Amino acid sequence: MLQLEPSWSLITVLIGLSAAFLATKYCLWQRRDAKHPESLRRAAGSRPAAATPSSVNYHFTRQCNYKCGFCFHTAKTSFVLPLDEAERGLKLLKEAGMEKVNFSGGEPFITEKGRYVGELARYCKESLGLPSVSIVSNGSLITEEWFEEYGKYLDILAISCDSFNEATNIEIGRRQGNTHHVNSVLRIKQWCHSYKVAFKINTVVNTFNWEEDMTEEILDANPVRWKVFQCLLIEGENVGEEAKRNAEKFVVSKEQFESFIRRHKSIPQLVPESNEAMRDSYLILDEYMRFLDCTNGRKDPSKSILDVGVADAMKFSGFDVAMFKKRGGVYNWSKADMRLDW
Repeated sequence: MLQLEPSWSLITVLIGLSAAFLATKYCLWQRRDAKHPESLRRAAGSRPAAATPSSVNYHFTRQCNYKCGFCFHTAKTSFVLPLDEAERGLKLLKEAGMEKVNFSGGEPFITEKGRYVGELARYCKESLGLPSVSIVSNGSLITEEWFEEYGKYLDILAISCDSFNEATNIEIGRRQGNTHHVNSVLRIKQWCHSYKVAFKINTVVNTFNWEEDMTEEILDANPVRWKVFQCLLIEGENVGEEAKRNAEKFVVSKEQFESFIRRHKSIPQLVPESNEAMRDSYLILDEYMRFLDCTNGRKDPSKSILDVGVADAMKFSGFDVAMFKKRGGVYNWSKADMRLDW
């Protein structure tokens, strides 16, 4: 027994030295993070894994032919991924669990006169077998020939329409040249019916339209959904020194937004989204296929999913899955299940 005592003494010393070393390392770690509070937040694996990307909004272009004053995804670049790279990214998203993709901009039909978005839609249906493919557009550049070639691959076409008064559309900036925006909306509604595409309307409530009553026109148009957003400010996009727009004059109060919603509560397709509901409840990919985190009132990009994969990029998306579900982000989004009267 006496022969073991030196060994136990040595072990005791080693344990003491190890404890002192770990304590020193901990203090240095704490000091580093006091100087660099972002270091932990951006460290690999420091954020919990985000939810499955069941519904993704891919803004593949920032270019647009309209000049809407409140636009929150402006023409800061002219970059568009090569088609094969965009398809590679969509395949990664499908493998990660994507069921619905929404193509947006900018104006999606400005790229190759709509062929680019058409080919993406074709790929998503024919190669990936996605249940739902949708597009958001201002409608001004869409042709019937596009529907003839690509309509079969599209579940939902959402057309932006903030007013059925053309003078109001002009004040907002929703116009190019002599185009009549309301006429474009109604024409596309007919094409959607003819080519079996579900027709949707998106409206942004702002200072120029918040007192308008659109009940009669919306009921006549009969969209499958009428998404109504509150005008949203995003630093660097439509407010601030680096922004391409200044949307402050378009902003409405919570009370004004709710007044607009109450006025239209009889419309069954109405889906209202306040700033609170909208800001963090969308998975947004930019033109480089980076997720955009809007939690701080601006768009902070992740690394591209093409470089780091979907799971790692999603850790920096700021996606609020609870709000996504609360606002009705999951719905009957495949036209095969809508049982529409074509």
